[in-house]
Amino acid sequence: MQNVSHFWELILGTVIALLPLINPLASAPTFLAITEGDSRERRMQQLRHACFYMVGILVCFLIGGTFIMGFFGISIPGLRIAGGLLVAGIGSTMLMGPARDPNRGDSVAEAEARAKRDISFSPLAMPMLSGPGSIAVTIGFTSLATHWSDYVAIILGIVVVALISYVTLALSERVVLVIGVNGMNAVSKVMGFLILCIGIQFVVNGVLGVATDPAVVRAIRDAVLQK
Repeated sequence: MQNVSHFWELILGTVIALLPLINPLASAPTFLAITEGDSRERRMQQLRHACFYMVGILVCFLIGGTFIMGFFGISIPGLRIAGGLLVAGIGSTMLMGPARDPNRGDSVAEAEARAKRDISFSPLAMPMLSGPGSIAVTIGFTSLATHWSDYVAIILGIVVVALISYVTLALSERVVLVIGVNGMNAVSKVMGFLILCIGIQFVVNGVLGVATDPAVVRAIRDAVLQK
């Protein structure tokens, strides 16, 4: 029973951690801008491909996260602190950054996206749906996975986020029409605050991991005894 509860907690935790970072609601105006001129069928086709790419990218980093950390000698606390700083930076930018009219779509990335024939992988799947923040969080989840069922739970959470992103972006025209520019800016601020909190919590967990590491505790104890 406890394993079943842990399984569902991992799914819910994955959704809660990734959804504010990916923030498909705030990405809706950009999605409309970079697919401007496409037919409804073409737009939905690229969205489906982007969601598949997103799941593939995050699952690859989830499964290969342990190998990547071992290859570069990265510890779990170090990963949490680095990922937390990155996520907190993203959240701070969303929260404190100047409000921009999402319908303008005048950035270089969006201009390049319009000129491209297929935008499903870049920039839609990466970095819009699976950027550095969501990749860092996904790799961080490897520290919570001790059994193959834990990986299954995290992957299911990623799939749920992809489905939510697909539905939200598929309804993007109606969402932007109903919420409006000011509403989208407000949503971005709220999501930014949540992301900032998640990032700070990652840093706190990383610092606690370093402070409670047996080697660190032993070194501090030996230093105190020598005095």
